[in-house]
Amino acid sequence: MKAFVLAEYKKPLELRDVAEPTVGADEALVRVEAAGLNQLDEKTRLGEFKLILPYALPQTLGHDVAGTVVEVGANVRSVAPGDKVYACVGKNHVGTFAEKVVVDAADLAPRPTSVTAAEAGSLPLVALTAWQALVEIGNVRPGQKVLIHAGSGGVGTIAIQLAKHLGAMVTTTASTSNADFLRELGADRVIDYHTEDFADLGADYDLVLDSVGGENLEKSLRILRRGGTAIGLVGPPDPAFARDAGLNPFVRTAIRLLSRKIRRKAKALGVTYRFLFMRSDGEQLRRITELVDSGTIRPIVGATVPFDQTSHALCSLGRGVRGKTVVTLPHH
Repeated sequence: MKAFVLAEYKKPLELRDVAEPTVGADEALVRVEAAGLNQLDEKTRLGEFKLILPYALPQTLGHDVAGTVVEVGANVRSVAPGDKVYACVGKNHVGTFAEKVVVDAADLAPRPTSVTAAEAGSLPLVALTAWQALVEIGNVRPGQKVLIHAGSGGVGTIAIQLAKHLGAMVTTTASTSNADFLRELGADRVIDYHTEDFADLGADYDLVLDSVGGENLEKSLRILRRGGTAIGLVGPPDPAFARDAGLNPFVRTAIRLLSRKIRRKAKALGVTYRFLFMRSDGEQLRRITELVDSGTIRPIVGATVPFDQTSHALCSLGRGVRGKTVVTLPHH
Protein backbone atom coordinates (compact mmCIF):
# COMPACT_ATOMS: atom_id res chain seq x y z
CA MET A 1 0.00 0.00 0.00
CA LYS A 2 1.01 3.63 -0.36
CA ALA A 3 2.07 5.68 2.67
CA PHE A 4 3.78 8.99 3.48
CA VAL A 5 6.92 8.17 5.42
CA LEU A 6 9.31 10.27 7.51
CA ALA A 7 12.75 8.98 6.47
CA GLU A 8 14.80 11.75 8.05
CA TYR A 9 13.88 14.52 10.51
CA LYS A 10 13.32 17.97 8.98
CA LYS A 11 12.97 16.48 5.47
CA PRO A 12 9.61 16.36 3.64
CA LEU A 13 7.62 13.12 3.91
CA GLU A 14 8.22 10.61 1.11
CA LEU A 15 5.49 8.67 -0.70
CA ARG A 16 6.50 5.00 -0.54
CA ASP A 17 5.15 1.51 -1.06
CA VAL A 18 5.03 -0.16 2.36
CA ALA A 19 3.76 -3.50 3.62
CA GLU A 20 0.11 -3.58 4.66
CA PRO A 21 -0.07 -3.69 8.47
CA THR A 22 -1.06 -6.91 10.24
CA VAL A 23 -3.95 -6.85 12.69
CA GLY A 24 -3.41 -7.87 16.34
CA ALA A 25 -6.06 -9.48 18.54
CA ASP A 26 -7.26 -6.15 20.00
CA GLU A 27 -6.93 -4.09 16.81
CA ALA A 28 -8.86 -3.19 13.69
CA LEU A 29 -7.66 -2.45 10.16
CA VAL A 30 -9.23 0.73 8.79
CA ARG A 31 -9.31 1.86 5.17
CA VAL A 32 -8.47 5.55 5.34
CA GLU A 33 -10.93 7.96 3.72
CA ALA A 34 -9.70 11.15 5.39
CA ALA A 35 -6.81 12.12 7.64
CA GLY A 36 -6.54 15.46 9.44
CA LEU A 37 -3.18 17.24 9.47
CA ASN A 38 -2.06 18.40 12.91
CA GLN A 39 0.71 20.53 14.37
CA LEU A 40 1.77 17.35 16.19
CA ASP A 41 2.55 15.73 12.81
CA GLU A 42 4.57 18.75 11.68
CA LYS A 43 6.45 19.06 14.98
CA THR A 44 7.21 15.33 14.82
CA ARG A 45 8.57 15.76 11.28
CA LEU A 46 10.79 18.61 12.46
CA GLY A 47 12.13 16.45 15.32
CA GLU A 48 10.76 18.76 18.04
CA PHE A 49 9.29 15.90 20.09
CA LYS A 50 12.22 13.46 19.74
CA LEU A 51 12.78 13.61 23.50
CA ILE A 52 9.27 12.46 24.40
CA LEU A 53 8.27 10.59 21.20
CA PRO A 54 11.29 8.67 19.94
CA TYR A 55 10.56 6.96 16.60
CA ALA A 56 12.74 4.50 14.72
CA LEU A 57 12.81 6.00 11.22
CA PRO A 58 11.46 5.45 8.62
CA GLN A 59 8.03 6.03 10.20
CA THR A 60 4.68 6.66 8.51
CA LEU A 61 3.13 9.77 10.10
CA GLY A 62 -0.47 10.79 10.78
CA HIS A 63 -2.70 10.67 13.89
CA ASP A 64 -6.25 11.39 12.67
CA VAL A 65 -8.34 8.98 10.64
CA ALA A 66 -11.90 8.67 9.39
CA GLY A 67 -12.58 5.53 7.40
CA THR A 68 -14.17 2.09 7.15
CA VAL A 69 -13.25 -1.00 9.14
CA VAL A 70 -12.02 -3.78 6.82
CA GLU A 71 -10.80 -6.38 9.33
CA VAL A 72 -10.88 -6.91 13.11
CA GLY A 73 -8.74 -8.90 15.53
CA ALA A 74 -9.95 -12.00 17.39
CA ASN A 75 -10.86 -10.15 20.61
CA VAL A 76 -12.66 -7.18 19.03
CA ARG A 77 -16.41 -6.89 19.62
CA SER A 78 -16.87 -3.10 19.58
CA VAL A 79 -16.56 -2.67 15.80
CA ALA A 80 -17.09 -4.88 12.75
CA PRO A 81 -16.03 -4.81 9.08
CA GLY A 82 -18.02 -2.19 7.19
CA ASP A 83 -18.40 0.15 10.18
CA LYS A 84 -17.75 3.84 9.53
CA VAL A 85 -15.36 4.95 12.26
CA TYR A 86 -12.89 7.63 13.30
CA ALA A 87 -10.02 7.84 15.73
CA CYS A 88 -6.91 9.56 16.89
CA VAL A 89 -4.43 6.69 16.93
CA GLY A 90 -2.17 6.01 19.91
CA LYS A 91 1.59 6.51 19.72
CA ASN A 92 2.21 2.86 18.77
CA HIS A 93 -0.17 3.10 15.81
CA VAL A 94 0.87 6.42 14.25
CA GLY A 95 0.55 6.18 10.48
CA THR A 96 -2.78 7.47 9.13
CA PHE A 97 -1.12 9.15 6.12
CA ALA A 98 -1.56 5.82 4.33
CA GLU A 99 -4.20 3.85 2.44
CA LYS A 100 -4.86 1.68 5.51
CA VAL A 101 -3.96 1.87 9.20
CA VAL A 102 -4.19 -0.49 12.17
CA VAL A 103 -5.91 1.08 15.18
CA ASP A 104 -6.35 -0.12 18.75
CA ALA A 105 -10.07 -0.96 18.91
CA ALA A 106 -10.38 0.96 22.21
CA ASP A 107 -9.43 4.17 20.37
CA LEU A 108 -12.15 3.84 17.70
CA ALA A 109 -15.62 5.37 17.79
CA PRO A 110 -18.52 5.46 15.33
CA ARG A 111 -18.04 8.62 13.35
CA PRO A 112 -20.72 11.33 13.30
CA THR A 113 -23.40 10.64 10.69
CA SER A 114 -24.21 14.34 10.17
CA VAL A 115 -20.85 15.31 8.62
CA THR A 116 -18.62 14.29 5.71
CA ALA A 117 -15.67 11.90 6.00
CA ALA A 118 -13.32 14.89 5.67
CA GLU A 119 -15.09 16.73 8.51
CA ALA A 120 -14.99 13.60 10.69
CA GLY A 121 -11.30 13.14 9.87
CA SER A 122 -10.57 16.71 10.99
CA LEU A 123 -11.85 16.12 14.50
CA PRO A 124 -10.26 13.41 16.65
CA LEU A 125 -6.98 14.97 17.81
CA VAL A 126 -8.24 18.53 18.23
CA ALA A 127 -11.58 17.52 19.77
CA LEU A 128 -9.89 15.17 22.25
CA THR A 129 -7.41 17.93 23.09
CA ALA A 130 -10.24 20.39 23.77
CA TRP A 131 -12.17 17.78 25.79
CA GLN A 132 -9.19 16.79 27.94
CA ALA A 133 -8.26 20.44 28.54
CA LEU A 134 -11.73 21.81 29.33
CA VAL A 135 -13.58 18.82 30.82
CA GLU A 136 -10.87 16.63 32.39
CA ILE A 137 -8.20 19.06 33.57
CA GLY A 138 -10.16 22.32 33.63
CA ASN A 139 -13.50 21.00 34.91
CA VAL A 140 -15.04 24.08 33.28
CA ARG A 141 -18.37 25.06 34.81
CA PRO A 142 -21.09 27.57 33.89
CA GLY A 143 -20.09 31.18 34.49
CA GLN A 144 -16.34 30.59 34.48
CA LYS A 145 -14.08 32.73 32.30
CA VAL A 146 -11.93 30.95 29.74
CA LEU A 147 -9.31 32.39 27.38
CA ILE A 148 -8.51 30.31 24.31
CA HIS A 149 -5.48 31.42 22.31
CA ALA A 150 -5.36 31.14 18.50
CA GLY A 151 -9.12 30.73 18.21
CA SER A 152 -9.21 30.18 14.46
CA GLY A 153 -6.82 27.19 14.58
CA GLY A 154 -7.68 23.51 14.70
CA VAL A 155 -7.90 23.23 18.50
CA GLY A 156 -9.24 26.76 18.95
CA THR A 157 -12.32 26.38 16.75
CA ILE A 158 -13.44 23.27 18.65
CA ALA A 159 -12.42 24.52 22.11
CA ILE A 160 -14.48 27.72 21.71
CA GLN A 161 -17.59 25.67 20.89
CA LEU A 162 -17.01 23.18 23.71
CA ALA A 163 -16.29 25.90 26.31
CA LYS A 164 -19.50 27.67 25.28
CA HIS A 165 -21.43 24.39 25.56
CA LEU A 166 -20.03 24.00 29.11
CA GLY A 167 -21.43 27.45 29.98
CA ALA A 168 -18.22 29.46 30.08
CA MET A 169 -17.67 33.09 29.14
CA VAL A 170 -15.22 32.69 26.25
CA THR A 171 -12.50 35.10 25.16
CA THR A 172 -10.19 34.28 22.28
CA THR A 173 -7.19 35.81 20.52
CA ALA A 174 -7.21 36.02 16.73
CA SER A 175 -6.74 38.43 13.85
CA THR A 176 -9.56 40.90 13.05
CA SER A 177 -10.40 39.06 9.82
CA ASN A 178 -11.54 36.06 11.91
CA ALA A 179 -13.45 37.98 14.59
CA ASP A 180 -16.99 37.60 13.17
CA PHE A 181 -16.40 33.92 12.37
CA LEU A 182 -15.25 33.23 15.96
CA ARG A 183 -18.22 35.09 17.43
CA GLU A 184 -20.46 32.82 15.35
CA LEU A 185 -18.72 29.82 16.95
CA GLY A 186 -19.55 31.24 20.38
CA ALA A 187 -16.70 33.54 21.42
CA ASP A 188 -18.02 36.34 23.66
CA ARG A 189 -14.95 38.48 23.11
CA VAL A 190 -12.29 38.45 20.39
CA ILE A 191 -8.97 40.15 21.06
CA ASP A 192 -7.02 41.17 17.96
CA TYR A 193 -3.47 40.20 18.87
CA HIS A 194 -2.11 42.69 16.32
CA THR A 195 -3.58 45.71 18.10
CA GLU A 196 -4.54 44.63 21.65
CA ASP A 197 -2.57 42.99 24.44
CA PHE A 198 -4.50 40.22 26.19
CA ALA A 199 -2.26 40.78 29.26
CA ASP A 200 -4.40 43.89 29.95
CA LEU A 201 -7.50 41.74 30.60
CA GLY A 202 -6.96 41.73 34.38
CA ALA A 203 -6.45 38.69 36.58
CA ASP A 204 -9.93 37.18 36.65
CA TYR A 205 -9.79 34.20 34.28
CA ASP A 206 -10.30 30.64 35.51
CA LEU A 207 -8.57 28.87 32.62
CA VAL A 208 -6.25 29.67 29.73
CA LEU A 209 -5.67 27.23 26.87
CA ASP A 210 -2.35 28.12 25.25
CA SER A 211 -1.23 26.65 21.93
CA VAL A 212 1.42 29.32 21.28
CA GLY A 213 3.97 28.86 24.08
CA GLY A 214 6.98 30.97 25.07
CA GLU A 215 6.24 34.53 26.14
CA ASN A 216 2.55 34.06 25.36
CA LEU A 217 2.33 31.34 28.01
CA GLU A 218 4.15 33.45 30.64
CA LYS A 219 1.81 36.40 30.01
CA SER A 220 -1.17 34.03 30.24
CA LEU A 221 -0.34 33.21 33.86
CA ARG A 222 -0.90 36.85 34.79
CA ILE A 223 -4.53 37.00 33.69
CA LEU A 224 -5.55 34.05 35.86
CA ARG A 225 -7.26 34.58 39.20
CA ARG A 226 -5.62 32.81 42.15
CA GLY A 227 -6.32 29.11 41.83
CA GLY A 228 -6.69 29.35 38.05
CA THR A 229 -5.03 27.03 35.55
CA ALA A 230 -2.97 27.58 32.40
CA ILE A 231 -2.88 24.56 30.09
CA GLY A 232 0.01 24.50 27.62
CA LEU A 233 -0.28 22.43 24.44
CA VAL A 234 3.20 23.14 23.06
CA GLY A 235 5.10 22.92 26.31
CA PRO A 236 7.22 22.97 28.15
CA PRO A 237 6.33 19.44 29.32
CA ASP A 238 5.98 19.16 33.11
CA PRO A 239 6.97 16.45 35.64
CA ALA A 240 3.40 15.10 35.88
CA PHE A 241 3.41 14.45 32.14
CA ALA A 242 6.84 12.76 32.32
CA ARG A 243 5.63 10.50 35.13
CA ASP A 244 2.35 9.56 33.40
CA ALA A 245 4.19 8.87 30.13
CA GLY A 246 6.60 6.52 31.90
CA LEU A 247 9.66 8.32 30.52
CA ASN A 248 13.13 7.29 31.66
CA PRO A 249 14.83 9.09 34.62
CA PHE A 250 17.19 11.06 32.38
CA VAL A 251 14.31 12.46 30.29
CA ARG A 252 12.24 13.11 33.43
CA THR A 253 15.07 15.19 34.88
CA ALA A 254 15.44 17.12 31.62
CA ILE A 255 11.70 17.84 31.56
CA ARG A 256 11.71 19.01 35.17
CA LEU A 257 14.46 21.51 34.30
CA LEU A 258 12.74 22.61 31.07
CA SER A 259 9.54 23.52 32.91
CA ARG A 260 11.08 24.85 36.15
CA LYS A 261 10.89 28.52 35.21
CA ILE A 262 7.22 28.47 34.19
CA ARG A 263 6.22 26.36 37.21
CA ARG A 264 7.98 28.79 39.58
CA LYS A 265 6.22 31.76 37.98
CA ALA A 266 2.88 30.00 38.27
CA LYS A 267 3.49 29.13 41.92
CA ALA A 268 4.44 32.73 42.76
CA LEU A 269 1.14 33.91 41.24
CA GLY A 270 -0.93 31.26 43.05
CA VAL A 271 -1.91 29.54 39.79
CA THR A 272 -1.24 26.14 38.20
CA TYR A 273 0.58 25.26 34.97
CA ARG A 274 -0.30 21.97 33.28
CA PHE A 275 1.17 20.56 30.08
CA LEU A 276 -1.38 18.59 28.04
CA PHE A 277 -0.30 15.91 25.61
CA MET A 278 -3.56 14.57 24.22
CA ARG A 279 -4.16 10.83 24.55
CA SER A 280 -6.33 8.64 22.34
CA ASP A 281 -9.68 7.69 23.84
CA GLY A 282 -12.55 6.04 21.96
CA GLU A 283 -14.98 6.59 24.84
CA GLN A 284 -14.41 10.37 24.80
CA LEU A 285 -14.75 10.34 20.99
CA ARG A 286 -18.20 8.77 21.38
CA ARG A 287 -19.19 11.77 23.51
CA ILE A 288 -17.80 14.07 20.83
CA THR A 289 -19.80 12.21 18.15
CA GLU A 290 -22.97 12.97 20.15
CA LEU A 291 -22.04 16.67 20.38
CA VAL A 292 -21.44 16.82 16.62
CA ASP A 293 -24.63 14.98 15.66
CA SER A 294 -26.70 17.16 18.03
CA GLY A 295 -25.31 20.30 16.32
CA THR A 296 -23.42 21.49 19.43
CA ILE A 297 -20.01 21.26 17.76
CA ARG A 298 -19.36 21.70 14.08
CA PRO A 299 -16.06 20.68 12.53
CA ILE A 300 -14.21 23.48 10.75
CA VAL A 301 -12.35 22.31 7.65
CA GLY A 302 -10.51 25.15 5.95
CA ALA A 303 -8.90 23.07 3.19
CA THR A 304 -9.03 19.56 1.76
CA VAL A 305 -6.16 18.18 -0.31
CA PRO A 306 -5.79 14.94 -2.27
CA PHE A 307 -3.62 12.20 -0.75
CA ASP A 308 -0.69 12.78 -3.13
CA GLN A 309 -0.36 16.35 -1.78
CA THR A 310 0.08 15.23 1.86
CA SER A 311 3.77 16.10 2.12
CA HIS A 312 3.39 19.58 0.67
CA ALA A 313 0.27 20.30 2.76
CA LEU A 314 2.05 19.29 5.97
CA CYS A 315 5.03 21.58 5.27
CA SER A 316 2.70 24.55 4.71
CA LEU A 317 0.33 23.71 7.58
CA GLY A 318 -1.73 26.47 9.15
CA ARG A 319 -0.91 29.22 6.67
CA GLY A 320 -4.10 31.19 6.34
CA VAL A 321 -6.37 28.19 6.89
CA ARG A 322 -9.27 28.39 9.34
CA GLY A 323 -9.66 25.23 11.37
CA LYS A 324 -8.16 22.13 9.82
CA THR A 325 -6.50 20.92 6.63
CA VAL A 326 -7.60 17.37 5.74
CA VAL A 327 -6.15 14.86 3.31
CA THR A 328 -8.79 12.83 1.42
CA LEU A 329 -8.37 9.46 -0.28
CA PRO A 330 -10.52 8.21 -3.15
CA HIS A 331 -12.91 5.31 -2.40
CA HIS A 332 -12.10 2.10 -4.20
